[in-house]
Amino acid sequence: MFILFSACRKDTFINSADARIRITADTVKYDTVFTSAGSITQSFKIVNENNQKLKISSVKSMGAGSAYSINVDGVSGPAVNDLEIEANDSLYVFVQVNVNPDANNLPFVIRDSIQISFNGNNDWVQLEAWGRNAHFLRDKQVISDEIWNNDLPYVILGYLYINPGSTLTINKGCRIYAHADAAVIVDGTLKINGEKDTADRVYFRGDRLDDPYKNYPASWPGIFFRSSSQDNVLNYAVINNAYQALALQDPSLNPNPKLILNETIVDNAYDAGIISLNSSVRATNCLISNCGKNIVLAQGGDYQFTHCTVVSYSNNFILHKDPVLYLSNYITVNNAPVAKDLTAVFINNIFWGENGSVDDEVVTGKNDGAQFNVSFDSNLWKVKTEPPGINPLVNVINNQAPEFDSIDVNKGYYDFHLKTDPLSPAIDNGINTITILDLDGNPRPVGKPDLGCYEKQ
Repeated sequence: MFILFSACRKDTFINSADARIRITADTVKYDTVFTSAGSITQSFKIVNENNQKLKISSVKSMGAGSAYSINVDGVSGPAVNDLEIEANDSLYVFVQVNVNPDANNLPFVIRDSIQISFNGNNDWVQLEAWGRNAHFLRDKQVISDEIWNNDLPYVILGYLYINPGSTLTINKGCRIYAHADAAVIVDGTLKINGEKDTADRVYFRGDRLDDPYKNYPASWPGIFFRSSSQDNVLNYAVINNAYQALALQDPSLNPNPKLILNETIVDNAYDAGIISLNSSVRATNCLISNCGKNIVLAQGGDYQFTHCTVVSYSNNFILHKDPVLYLSNYITVNNAPVAKDLTAVFINNIFWGENGSVDDEVVTGKNDGAQFNVSFDSNLWKVKTEPPGINPLVNVINNQAPEFDSIDVNKGYYDFHLKTDPLSPAIDNGINTITILDLDGNPRPVGKPDLGCYEKQ
């Protein structure tokens, strides 16, 4: 009889005002949500902690004309009524925010709340989102010379395509957010005019700015410089979280490098930071960090890297299992080598990796079917087996930790400036070049500069 009585009680509703529920979030927060682009759906649970069924009178968003929409166990709001929760069971509440376009070019806060009513009680969940207006560009084609200025962020949906013969100039302070499938394809020319101050650099990244997605690699495809592209220059650009951040194919159509990188940061690219097939790059004061393959220069080409820091640490997103620099004068097609002439010069750089499975952070591949002219002068690298074919190879600091300022892999914090205590072996061990500033825009000495992209001040 006791068992039967207990079973009957579980099938009846508890009507007491003392009934207990537990809500798994008191506030649902969204990071920057671009106007008209919507957001991810977030959720919380309402848990019935009683030994009897509970009836929720209503779950509703309280704002009139709210930007938030709710769905409770498959039923859409703004109000969902008469919900039953079994004893010691729960139901999900899904919440999405959609921000309407606004003339304001500054971030603004959209707040609302959800009221949960049962047995004469009311509980609340607060809603908060940061919204921002932007230029929304879907399947955007640059068909003549075009200039972007820093009035609003730019959100790329579909793709951004620069036609042959056209130039897109992006001026200081611009923020470009690319959707998950939104590649930037350059058949013409891309010029980025960032400046040294953090606010004046030009940033490329994915358009998911909410946790944890804002830190995911491969959040967007990357920037692709194809055969007809020429005269591309990136000054003080920051390129984050791409699949292949910068990809190049084929030589430049004129004597200039296909891509010039000055004071540029490429970080957290899932497959490659820079990948180039028989093309040309000149990079100065650049940081290429924590990519699946930081730099791949294959099937020949013409390259010069000066005062760059190329470094990877295994972390929660990317396992460091490939060298930070691979260069070769050939690729294999249908089991046969296809070779092109390679010329590459590396001066005053750091090539380093930790926490992974890589002994040799610089690896070369040489085929006798084409020239292999590769030189390293005054570099620090982590190498167990010296890569063949390099001539000359002078002033190399081998297998001495560069002593970066602060690395905390668990927190995802990386500061690649150089320490003085203990003293970094990269300090004062470079050779004099025409490079008079570092990645921060600070001066380099006339005498012996530091290796890598940062000069100790």
